[in-house]
Amino acid sequence: MLTQKQLQLLDYINTKTQANGVSPSFDEMKEALDLRSKSGIHRLITALEERGFIRRLAHRARAIEILKMPEALSGGDTKRGFEPRVIEGSKPSRPSGAIDLDTGDIGTVKMMGRIAAGVPISAIADYSRDIPVPGNMLGGKGEHYALEVKGDSMIEAGINDGDVVVIRETHDAMNGEIVVAVVEGEEATLKRLRKNGDSIALEAANPAYETRVFNRDQVEVRGKLVGLIRTY
Repeated sequence: MLTQKQLQLLDYINTKTQANGVSPSFDEMKEALDLRSKSGIHRLITALEERGFIRRLAHRARAIEILKMPEALSGGDTKRGFEPRVIEGSKPSRPSGAIDLDTGDIGTVKMMGRIAAGVPISAIADYSRDIPVPGNMLGGKGEHYALEVKGDSMIEAGINDGDVVVIRETHDAMNGEIVVAVVEGEEATLKRLRKNGDSIALEAANPAYETRVFNRDQVEVRGKLVGLIRTY
């Protein structure tokens, strides 16, 4: 799973390389992504290389080889489930395409406490304040609320410890969707839902965590993920 900026940079490198036969310079990348310094580009390049999407060729200037493209950019079918729409705040510069919370259609949702993305914690029911969110996160039937994520079991779905997730209330979800699930009436957790006959599996997005399987009557869906807010 790549972040929005990693996807944006990979797409830009691929497009420019196909058009010009050579990868763009770091200055061109910095300008295209509206970053303030080239150090941010270096970090993005390193992340893409570590994930196997690109390779830097030694002893050659402006030589970046595209090894593969994610399905989201290659035109293939995307995996069912949540693709994070990240709202980035408290940052000196605003990347191209980021959503500005100071303008446009803004709504509010109730912050209802914390949700574990690792080991389940006590069921959520702790209203503290209202927070602003883009109006396009609030579509569909049902009320919306927000939770702060604790834990790292959903990092490969782009959900980090400390992120705020926006949830739409529902008691039903399709296979592959990320949900707030309450286990045996007391434990709440954020996981990907898998249904199989009379069983429900709560699947992490981190290989360090095991998938937990329950009977259907042990798990209640309280909502599904529709948005994510990240503060730097």
